[in-house]
Amino acid sequence: MHKLLASLAMFAITVPAIADDQLSLGTGFDYSIGKYGARQSTSILYIPVTVKYETDSGYLKLTVPYISITGPGGVVRGMGLMRPAKVRTVNVTNSGLGDIIASAGRTVYSGAALSLDLVGNIKFGTADATKDLGTGKNDYSAQIDGFYALDRKSTLFGTAGYKVYGSPAGVTLNNAPYGTLGASSKTSESESIGIMLDVAKRPSATSGDQREVTLFVAQKTAAGNKLQMYILKGFASGSPNIGFGLMLTGHL
Repeated sequence: MHKLLASLAMFAITVPAIADDQLSLGTGFDYSIGKYGARQSTSILYIPVTVKYETDSGYLKLTVPYISITGPGGVVRGMGLMRPAKVRTVNVTNSGLGDIIASAGRTVYSGAALSLDLVGNIKFGTADATKDLGTGKNDYSAQIDGFYALDRKSTLFGTAGYKVYGSPAGVTLNNAPYGTLGASSKTSESESIGIMLDVAKRPSATSGDQREVTLFVAQKTAAGNKLQMYILKGFASGSPNIGFGLMLTGHL
């Protein structure tokens, strides 16, 4: 869940070669609800603003999000239950700046059908850990993104990555692998649909593994902007029960 919007931005439409340098701005929302192994549900609203600079060989991206969490406490977005949740008759809402994320990707192989990107990510601990908006620590991850064109309309894609977590005081976080596998197909020159599976190993003893299936649709406008919508279902205690959202991206 923590990388869903980033994954959709990359995979929602069959990936074309970039002829010129491009600067884009994107925003949207992600809303999810789940129990994460606790007795009460936690709902999370995530609103990112993303700036991305792309060339024919790679990209740089910066995401600055707003986050709002309503629940009994103890749940961190993308990680699940970090400490025992309190049983409350009334849930508490906390909101504010989320964790700022910087990413850099470079194409390391590009063939007739297959292309591979090497990507590095830094999640800065800018979210308030006292409000469970984040851990307050930096995380670092590296991944390989692969794309395989079955034909002119359909693309298989996948990610294999590893994350190094920064542990906050009183909590031990273990470094963990994660991955994505999916397929995208163009239904027209401007529309694409697809499905993806996200998995991740749990980072702590109190959190759970993550397994999520997402159905998505993407629409390009005549001006070259892109609208992406999706719905998600979780199948593990570290994932939300259900989630949905959209992302709108336009060129600057």
